[in-house]
Amino acid sequence: MPETKTKTQEILEIDALHNSGLWAPNIVFTHGKGVKIYDAEGKEYIDCLAGIAVASVGHANEHLANAIAEQAKKLMICSQAHGSDVRAAFYKKLNEFLPTEMGLNRIFMANSGSEVNEAALKWARASTNRNRFVSAKRGFSGRTLGTLALTWEKKYREPFEPLAYENDFIKYNSIEELDKYVTTDTAAVLLEPIQGEGGIYPAKKEFLQAAREITKERGALLIMDEIQSGVGRTGKFLASEYYDIKADMVTLAKGLGGGFPIGVLAMTEETALSMPKGGHGTTFGGNALASAAALAVLEEIESKNLIENAKNVGDYFMQELVKLNSPKIREVRGKGLMIGVQFKAKVAPYIAALKESGVMTINAGATVIRFVPPLIFTRNDVDAVIDKLKGIV
Repeated sequence: MPETKTKTQEILEIDALHNSGLWAPNIVFTHGKGVKIYDAEGKEYIDCLAGIAVASVGHANEHLANAIAEQAKKLMICSQAHGSDVRAAFYKKLNEFLPTEMGLNRIFMANSGSEVNEAALKWARASTNRNRFVSAKRGFSGRTLGTLALTWEKKYREPFEPLAYENDFIKYNSIEELDKYVTTDTAAVLLEPIQGEGGIYPAKKEFLQAAREITKERGALLIMDEIQSGVGRTGKFLASEYYDIKADMVTLAKGLGGGFPIGVLAMTEETALSMPKGGHGTTFGGNALASAAALAVLEEIESKNLIENAKNVGDYFMQELVKLNSPKIREVRGKGLMIGVQFKAKVAPYIAALKESGVMTINAGATVIRFVPPLIFTRNDVDAVIDKLKGIV
């Protein structure tokens, strides 16, 4: 008799016939609840991946799901060229979270992190009439042609060169290289306060403060890429808040929609108004459904004190990871629930072993395991992950 196929095999066979060829999945997820996610065979996993720092308020969050469903019954699309009640409510709530002293009261909405990073580059050009940029080695700004010039990983960039922008890569945390490469030709410096894809490297305070001083002195703008580190993940709404700096622009995405596609470029008044009327736009950005989702996420973060939770549980998680005292681990670093564990060897086998044991995570470079679980993670969840790690490392 022919062998009966599992649900996973059936689904992956269809996927393999039609997907873009960029990925070769070997697992199928069908549903989740809270910090747990389930595959097509019903196996449960603790989700320390969260769609790469996206499912900020957990899977199947009732308030988020209800907000999306109710808004879908009323109005899904409404461009930023027209007023929207739910978008205005989102603007108001977001500005309650953004630090007042930063003056980031102007918002452009799009559908992804790459889109708002690309918009930030465009605004920088409009504001300064310059077209050269500075970003960091190990930095990741996106893979669209508009952002690729500022993304460090050569395997992403080199097949598509020459690229649209001239960009100088500097050593992360090097004030000396900042001083050397930021010139009167520089439109903006784009930096992550904590490098995500590059290995979970937090910036030094003096580095980001120097970036602010040098850019101001030379007439360039400072863009903080908080696509991964923003929306409470590090124990503050913006990771930039740890550094006492005022950027001209901050980009947000990932956790802001809790799983719904959204990107936000928050700008100072001066920066925002430098773009000529009609100089930029988007059909879907700022739609009513995305606005409702993001508003619900912010309401959940506020009502459940998830920023404080991210800090407290994140501190505990890092402490327990250090206490493993494994000879295989080189370093534990990060802030809040944005944690990287650097090993002395490639981490693919450890990630596979964790998956087999019921923990989903992802790498951040060849030798770093990244833990970016939902912000609702608890100490009990940490203990469960640590127990699994003990049998692996």
